[in-house]
Amino acid sequence: MNTDPTEPPTTHPAGSPASGWSKVAGFLALRRNTSLLLVTLLFAGTGERLWLGFAPKYLETLGASVLIIGLFDALQTFLGAVYAYPGGWITDRWGQRRSLLFFTALSMAGYAVVLLWHHWMALLLGAFLFLAWSALSLPATFSVVATCLKNSQHTMGIGLQSMIRRVPMMLGPLAGGWLVVHFGWDRGIQMALLGCIGLGAVTAGVISFFVEPDPPAAASRTPDCGFLEVVRSFSPGLRELLVSDILIRFCERIPYAFVILWAMDHGGIDAGQFGVLVAIEMTTAMVCYIPVAHLADKYGRRPFVLATFGFFTLFPISLLWANSFGWLAVAFAIRGLKEFGEPARKALIIGEADPRMRSRAYGAYYLIRDCVVTTGSFLGAWLWSISPQTNFVGAAACGALGTLWFWWFVFRQGSRSTTHL
Repeated sequence: MNTDPTEPPTTHPAGSPASGWSKVAGFLALRRNTSLLLVTLLFAGTGERLWLGFAPKYLETLGASVLIIGLFDALQTFLGAVYAYPGGWITDRWGQRRSLLFFTALSMAGYAVVLLWHHWMALLLGAFLFLAWSALSLPATFSVVATCLKNSQHTMGIGLQSMIRRVPMMLGPLAGGWLVVHFGWDRGIQMALLGCIGLGAVTAGVISFFVEPDPPAAASRTPDCGFLEVVRSFSPGLRELLVSDILIRFCERIPYAFVILWAMDHGGIDAGQFGVLVAIEMTTAMVCYIPVAHLADKYGRRPFVLATFGFFTLFPISLLWANSFGWLAVAFAIRGLKEFGEPARKALIIGEADPRMRSRAYGAYYLIRDCVVTTGSFLGAWLWSISPQTNFVGAAACGALGTLWFWWFVFRQGSRSTTHL
């Protein structure tokens, strides 16, 4: 089986090991660029997750107030929003390889800022750089899937990508928690940041092997249009998905920065145990990705998106009773299940985007979504100041509304369609 559009086709004798691998690669939607992308996600993600999950508590140790912690969380969401569209624009103009190298360099510079300046302000300023990879590269990673794979493999391509992303989310907090427990917050975070810089350098080396795909004839000319024109190109289904996604992300964002505070201050766990909880969450998510992606590509994506929105809603409710490690483990397993239909949701976006400006369409979608959802961090801080329970109930209410919106405006229309979108 051909491993990349840029490579000549290859054949293997039936029953040979190469033939068996070709079948596996075909099922998992692996090509040259998609395989290299998985490696870059593994290294870059591990570096980021070595310390980012502990950032709210690290800010607290540096003397930051609850408002500053909420501001940092809001900044993550805001940069994820405003960086998404430029990331898509750069990818459309520069290509996948050059854009990913640029994003990696920016993130390494941000880690250096936090490493050299031991103040909570360094995290706020450095975020503009160290969040570059996760924020700017998202349209590029979608573009790799869209250009290398056919439509019937999009969910599998994104599902495998999402699964690989969860490996760093599992290993990073475990390693970072170990560093904090054994070396303390200051020294442990500094060592984690050194690891981030080293893994960033490895990531850049892997990206240099990317092969730029030849654009399809219909999409060979990138239209010169602005943000509003890109938004107007959204289909009705994509617009309704965007509304429901915004409500669901409010459900996620309202308690997001305060989950670690609840777990450590009310659940009585330490940093190492919190790393175990994150590992439980990521393992649960990873178990779902491949089988769900296969079923979604085969039978339709909307039911799986509806299910994942339901799990988003259940997580903050589960935290209300999570006052011990055991109950926190149950809550984090539910949190892992919220990734159940995420590849299907992203595949819906791919299927609705104009191929001529695909990366910018992804970027515009995430810019609109995350700009609105940024306010959820401040709302979450206000609700938390009332009580943690108020925070969790408010988040669940947003999740329920988003789930109902998707069911009414997207799922019901999709169930009447003969397509697999």
